Amino acid sequence: MTNFNRHPDSYHHWDLKIDGDVAHLRMNVDPEHPFKSGYELKLNSYDLGVDMELADSIQRLRFEHPNVKVVVVGSGQERAFCAGANIGMLGASTHPFKVNFCKYTNETRLSLEDASTRSNLKSICAINAACAGGGYELALACDEIHLVNDNNSAVSLPEVPLLAVLPGTGGLTRLVDKRKIRRDRADVFCTMAEGLRGKKAKQWGFVDEIWPKSKFADKVQERATELAASMPEKAKAGITLEPIEHQRDGNTYTYNHVRIDVEPEERRATLTVQGPTGDQPKNGADYEQAGSAAWAIRAFRELDDALLQLRFDHEEIGLIVLKTRGDRDALLQIEQDLQADKGHWLCNEILLLMARVLRRWDLNARSMYALVDADSNCAGAFLEMTLACDRVYALEDDAVKFAIGPLSNGTLPMSHGMTRLHNRFLSTPEQADKLASEPATYDVYDADEHGLITFLLDDLDWDDEVRIALEERVSMSPDALTGMEASLRFGGAENCDSKIFGRLSAWQNWIFTRPNATGDEGALTRYGAPESAKYDWRRT
Repeated sequence: MTNFNRHPDSYHHWDLKIDGDVAHLRMNVDPEHPFKSGYELKLNSYDLGVDMELADSIQRLRFEHPNVKVVVVGSGQERAFCAGANIGMLGASTHPFKVNFCKYTNETRLSLEDASTRSNLKSICAINAACAGGGYELALACDEIHLVNDNNSAVSLPEVPLLAVLPGTGGLTRLVDKRKIRRDRADVFCTMAEGLRGKKAKQWGFVDEIWPKSKFADKVQERATELAASMPEKAKAGITLEPIEHQRDGNTYTYNHVRIDVEPEERRATLTVQGPTGDQPKNGADYEQAGSAAWAIRAFRELDDALLQLRFDHEEIGLIVLKTRGDRDALLQIEQDLQADKGHWLCNEILLLMARVLRRWDLNARSMYALVDADSNCAGAFLEMTLACDRVYALEDDAVKFAIGPLSNGTLPMSHGMTRLHNRFLSTPEQADKLASEPATYDVYDADEHGLITFLLDDLDWDDEVRIALEERVSMSPDALTGMEASLRFGGAENCDSKIFGRLSAWQNWIFTRPNATGDEGALTRYGAPESAKYDWRRT
């Protein structure tokens, strides 16, 4: 069982200091505290444990420190800003772990960009020394990159020439899509292991500012202060994020509002999410008083943790069966109240949290089937989860209802920016517009007519049809299904975020299995050894 809870008081690798409306987040990796034994975290290189602390820091800045307007990401070491993902860790890890690690680091950096775009939390990366690979990819996720100009410090993405793999955390995409760097210059940069320094790094667009070492700290602080002054006020104080806890009994994980039942022999897991009960906050002030115990915060943090447990600790699970429970009206009321007071900083952060967790759900490398029966709460955000599934099986019963909520009209976008309704009805966008603009509750027959159901089954066929569907799905090749699902789930135009997952994850998944990278004579395997890599020179 992986514990994803982190807290600044127990960080091993990051130092978070709040100075008024500017936060300083310094990376100072402790080599003696790797996520797993067997490798040393040299030169501020990182592994999953390091990134868990980074993810926690970003989340806490958003919820616990809304007074912070700018975060300066720097290094606590003089010799290296960050050497990127630890090579020993990658070489020793299983293939699924490598891919899931890259996906997690991508999601963490996307959360930093999301904070800038939607939470008025800007970021400056202060690169005081050599910055390579994943370290530069972290810099690329920040709003501004400042580099010390000392003729030694450089930014680089050396993965292709040195390791025969790709930068695993969105670096390639951000160079051309986010920073708009000419692709010929990006091509040169990504094939020169030494990277770029000083004036040329700025001239070509790989950093925003360069400063002499004697002025570096002062200039970065000056810019952080200037940027903070341009940002609007949010709040003086935030709420405390309490740890997410669950009880594990064999293969069952039980949270307050979420439950996972893992069936290893059947290669499937059932994810049950429970709607709100009892009195809930009505506005931002109420949510500030309720803190992280409020259903809208706790339930989605629990769901996030549950998805990560499945991703990292149950690699053999090929199918997730979604069940929703609870009071539809209570869930829809929470969404209406949050939407009505979305100008309040905390209501805004809760909506953004919901959106991020749902995007993690979309990006599951597992088949996802939704079962909607008489006990289901297929409403609002739970309907969003249902629509994200590869198939929706609904019971033909008058008690079954589908309710579109106020957040389905763009508040909870997918990674490529579309709503799940528009993603579902690509050929008839007017159908998506109508459903989203006129939130309503539909009986199961109207829901089927409106295209919200894949299979509508009567009670005589329900058990057998569902059983056959689940058994059939897990009998197919997981590799083929992953590729198929990733291709089908995100229709329409791409954006920077969707390219990072749709292109990078797919290519990295393939490259990590190729002998040129991870074979006995591959570049990743032989990194640091006296023998150079031997490549299969065929291009495919």
